[in-house]
Amino acid sequence: MKFDKAIIPHLWFDSQAVEAAEFYCSLFPDSGIISKSVIKETPSGDCDRLSFVIWGQKFEAVSAGPYCALNPSISLMINFDPLFFQDCKNPEKAARDKLSGIWSQLRDGGRTLLELGEYDFSKFYGWVQDRYGLTWQLILTDPGGDPRPPVMPSFLFVGDNCGRAEEAGRFYQSIFPSSKEGMTVHYSAGMEPDSEDTVMFSDFQLGETWLTAADSAFNHQFRFNEALSLIIPCQDQDEINYFWNALSAVPEAEQCGWLKDKYGVSWQVVPQDLHNMIAEGNDNQKRAVTKAFLKMKKFNLAELHRAFEEQRSSS
Repeated sequence: MKFDKAIIPHLWFDSQAVEAAEFYCSLFPDSGIISKSVIKETPSGDCDRLSFVIWGQKFEAVSAGPYCALNPSISLMINFDPLFFQDCKNPEKAARDKLSGIWSQLRDGGRTLLELGEYDFSKFYGWVQDRYGLTWQLILTDPGGDPRPPVMPSFLFVGDNCGRAEEAGRFYQSIFPSSKEGMTVHYSAGMEPDSEDTVMFSDFQLGETWLTAADSAFNHQFRFNEALSLIIPCQDQDEINYFWNALSAVPEAEQCGWLKDKYGVSWQVVPQDLHNMIAEGNDNQKRAVTKAFLKMKKFNLAELHRAFEEQRSSS
């Protein structure tokens, strides 16, 4: 099997999905709203659903009630590589200025997790949680290093998961065809409570998407949850079955195409056709498809198509 698609981060908000997505798209280049729709008659009521792009990376978001909250266990690492600013007279200054400007806007109404400044691993870096709860790592990238995309979802393994970042990266690469290992940097001696056998930074590519992973032994009061999940777009039932069987490790978490893996990370194994049905179908088709998938754990693509087609002539 070949998997050459992008994994899509999915953001869960209480009621602010539209407001948050529009805010994020206003900050970054190559960004914008792709589509907006309403999923009706769900257990959370009528839910706003959006697709949008941040600096070339596709996202989806939903307003589905106060059932989970974004936290720093999965953040977005944003690479401000001077190579992205080659048209400017001074690319490094342009990258630094862009980083500073976006930092200020993300920090407005949010909170600083790690102050913006110079560190051993970067001349300019900061970690911030915005007003909606989403966390961002903004970093001035060394243009002499291997190129990476501007946006990279970033896992932080804490608590009982601390020390499993390297293992997790290898596990995910074993599942996704066309995966690629990047770099791995371990903590040095004297960086307690983090130990030398754990990961300070690593990255890897799954399909078209680069992700990062790190361990932290500090006493963080958060863990992976459903608020930031990762969508795997599948072309057929065989792909759905493959990823579901490879990743699902918590049977009680299986619902509506959602699953949790053995580390607690939430994934959505979703047929690509579902987006088209929800976006393009008439009202009765949308209701029928929604009613059908709300009963499912793993998606049954044939049943979704059947529900959709039975309402084709209605309005």
